[in-house]
Amino acid sequence: MKNTYEISDLVGVDFNYNYLDKVIKRVLKHEHVKNAYFGVIFVNLEEIQRINKEYRGIDKVTDVISFALEDRKDNINMDMHILGDIYICIPKMIEQANSYGHSIKRELSFLTVHGLLHLLGYDHMTKEDEEKMFGLQELILNEEGITR
Repeated sequence: MKNTYEISDLVGVDFNYNYLDKVIKRVLKHEHVKNAYFGVIFVNLEEIQRINKEYRGIDKVTDVISFALEDRKDNINMDMHILGDIYICIPKMIEQANSYGHSIKRELSFLTVHGLLHLLGYDHMTKEDEEKMFGLQELILNEEGITR
């Protein structure tokens, strides 16, 4: 069984994700980050559950997990930012898009923005932090015309 997805694995799913480039650039512009490098890795249900269990101690499927390599506060003046990796579970993303009644484009954009904001130091452990992060997510998606 494959642990990661190739775009060709998603036969029957409209999975042209070229729009993510603009979404990602919008996030980086909002956060005044230039010359950033990070990975977005598409995985299946089993792999995201394994990662979630191994690194977070939670033995269940999730939609997105981010692994940050930098503490942005300490590296703000660096010429190149190596931010880390974002793992997105494609089957979970598709399930959520259907469940929430919006497009795959909207759900994949949301998960990418969410994961990237985590790499940039945002979190949602407190109500205040959650409101700030989720508000920024919605602002970015709305600016790109990606609505529910």
